[in-house]
Amino acid sequence: MPTLAFGETLGFWHHTMPDGMWLRSSPRASHISSPGGQFALSRWADEHDQKLGKIITIEQFRAYGSWFQDRAVPDLDPRLITNVERVDGEFAVSLSDGEQLLASRVVVAAGLGPFAYIPAVFEGLPRSLASHASATPDLEQFAGRSVAVIGAGQSALESAALLAEAGADVEILGRASSIYWLGNWSDGDGNGDQSVVPSQHPAETWRARRGLFWRPAPTEVGGRLSSWVGAAPDVMRRLPRGVRTPLTYHCIRPAGAFWLPDRMRSAKFALGRTVVSAEEREGRALLRLDDGSERSVEHVLLGTGYAIDVRRYPFLSPGVLADLRTVAGSPVLSKGLESSVAGLHFTGAPAAESFGPVMRFVVGTAYTAPALTQHLLGRRSPVFRWAF
Repeated sequence: MPTLAFGETLGFWHHTMPDGMWLRSSPRASHISSPGGQFALSRWADEHDQKLGKIITIEQFRAYGSWFQDRAVPDLDPRLITNVERVDGEFAVSLSDGEQLLASRVVVAAGLGPFAYIPAVFEGLPRSLASHASATPDLEQFAGRSVAVIGAGQSALESAALLAEAGADVEILGRASSIYWLGNWSDGDGNGDQSVVPSQHPAETWRARRGLFWRPAPTEVGGRLSSWVGAAPDVMRRLPRGVRTPLTYHCIRPAGAFWLPDRMRSAKFALGRTVVSAEEREGRALLRLDDGSERSVEHVLLGTGYAIDVRRYPFLSPGVLADLRTVAGSPVLSKGLESSVAGLHFTGAPAAESFGPVMRFVVGTAYTAPALTQHLLGRRSPVFRWAF
C-alpha cells in the first residue's frame, strides 16, 4: 500500500530545545528503530567521524535525525496536516496548502508540542515573566537576571544548569523533598538508584541505594526490576490500569541525569516547597511559597512537564474526537497501537497510557515500528516483543 509521511523532521527538537542540551539517554538507548539497525545512531557516527561517548548532544541528535530521514523517508512531505475527518469509512486529510486526500489509515506521530503543562498558579503571569521550558529555547537571554525554575525533573534541572552556565542567578523550586539522580547507565545503574540527602546540597551529595543484583533493561527507563516490565509493552497493555499507571509513573518520575550535579553547583535549591501564589509586582514575578517565604525574580521558567490530552491536537476533528475513547487524555489503544476509531493509530507519548513508559522515549521505536508495520500489513505479530 502507498504510504505518505507529512511534517518536519524532529521539529519539536529543533524549535523548542535549547542549544547546549544533552540527551538523558545514552547512545545505546537513542537509536531510532530501523530494519537490521541499518540506520542506527552508530552508523551515523561512523559516517560523520563522530565519536559517541556516554553523552549525546542535541546537535548530534538533530543531525542524526536528519540523516535518518534522508535515508528512511526521503520523500517526506513538509506540509502540515490541518484536519483529519472520518468520511464513509475513510479519512479525509486536509493539508496546510488546502489540498485534501483520502487515506484508509492515519498514524499520529505528532509529539508533545500541544501538551505543555502550566500549573494554574502561574497562568496569571504574562509570558514575559513566566514561560514553559518548551517555549523558551534561548536561555542565554537570562544572563545576569534572576530566574526561578519550577520542577525537579530533567527538563527543569537541565534548564537550570544551562541558565547557570549562561550567567543567570538560578533557584530551583520543587515540591519533591529530594531529587532523584539517575545512575550512569554505562555502569549498570538504574532509574532512582541514587537520591539526594534532602538536608544537603542536591548538586553535591547523594547516597547510593543498591542491593539488587541484576542490571536494568537496556531501555534505560525504570529501575532494576521495573525497567524489565516497562520494556515489555505487550505485557504492560494487559496489566490492570491500577497496576500499569503507578508502574509507569515509577519509571518516568521526575529525575535528573547523572552528569547534571557538576553543572549545577552555583544553583540554589528550595525543595519540598510549593508556590501558592504568583503575581506581577513592579515588573517582576512575586512568588509566595507554602512556608510563607517569598521570591521576587525577573523570570519564572516552568520545567513542569507535559499533560497528555490528544483533544489538544488541532488537526483531529470534533467528529473523530467524539468517537475516540480516551483515559486521562490518552487514547485507549489495542494491538498495532490502534485506537477505538478504526484505522487511527497513535505513537509516542500518547501511547504510554496503553503500552507503558518506553513509548515516551526514542527507544520505544524498537517496539512501535515493527508492531505498527506488521499490523498495517496484516501480518501475524508475535505475542511478545521487547522494546529494545
